[in-house]
Amino acid sequence: MEQVLLNNGVKMPVEGFGVFQISDEAQCWQCVLDALETGYRLFDTTAAYHNEQAVGRAVRESGIPRDEIFITTKLWVQDAGYDQTLAAFERSRKNLGLDYIDLYLIHQPFGDYYGAWRAMEKLYREGIVKAIGVSNFSPEWIVDLCMNHEIKPAVNQIEIHPFYQQEEALRVMRSYDIVPEAWGPFWDFELTQKDMKEIEAMDIGHSEIIDHRCFCTARQLNSIKIHD
Repeated sequence: MEQVLLNNGVKMPVEGFGVFQISDEAQCWQCVLDALETGYRLFDTTAAYHNEQAVGRAVRESGIPRDEIFITTKLWVQDAGYDQTLAAFERSRKNLGLDYIDLYLIHQPFGDYYGAWRAMEKLYREGIVKAIGVSNFSPEWIVDLCMNHEIKPAVNQIEIHPFYQQEEALRVMRSYDIVPEAWGPFWDFELTQKDMKEIEAMDIGHSEIIDHRCFCTARQLNSIKIHD
């Protein structure tokens, strides 16, 4: 699978599988195994999804070498702060059952995210997380974090799709060499009558045309795509 080089030299797959709203452990486990079988190597979870154990179990039981799989999880808002972040990371690592995590993100820019970032810098220097980043950070929060800390985020996971391309956010991220990661690239869109007529004329299904548009847009924006 194609990869992108992060600002710290780590390689990350350009397409990933998200497990948002798959709270049933057996179902999540099977979904991840199926995704691995079809070729996915990037998996995106978070403490707030309550399915880290299922993701980790599938990874361990897949038979695929650990260094060929890229695991992202995230720090939830209630765990922001230096000590809380260190404890939350260890809980996530134990839930996943992995020696290290590939990418650890601040899920939302609320609470003591300064303290959280300092803790994540410590975890990164210790080598138990390969890259650190943020999620849902607007341009002003990105600038604030970068100007006041030594290590810059490797990734900012934000909503990106054809109807919400976030040009200013992408410009700021490029200036700091931060890779954009799109959550919801295949989001549910409301089609206009004009859209419907175009689709009818092409005689193909709604999902096919929308998926094609979203995939092309994400590639044009040079963003990593997470499919939920």
